[in-house]
Amino acid sequence: MARLRWADSAVAALDQLILSHSLPGDTRERVKDSLRPLERFPRLGPELGRLAVADELRFLIGPWPWLVLVYLYDEREDLVIVVSPEDGRAATSTIARRRPRLG
Repeated sequence: MARLRWADSAVAALDQLILSHSLPGDTRERVKDSLRPLERFPRLGPELGRLAVADELRFLIGPWPWLVLVYLYDEREDLVIVVSPEDGRAATSTIARRRPRLG
């Protein structure tokens, strides 16, 4: 079973989203619930790209349809690291700025 960790910058970004979007008090718990399946299925989310031979950048949506949870899966370490929670509707979102991969 994969271990799940948060990058410090991702924790800070989630805190900022909670404030800027007036998210409910149980937001952290909802986000944890959305990420929990990654412990058993770390490749569950679509791949955004590769950072190294064994590092896969992926994402999940949730707990709201606009919240994109970007994570890194390190197969060698069997480790999932949440790198960024993003408002997928925002022009500043990592997802919004990413160009689609072609063939």
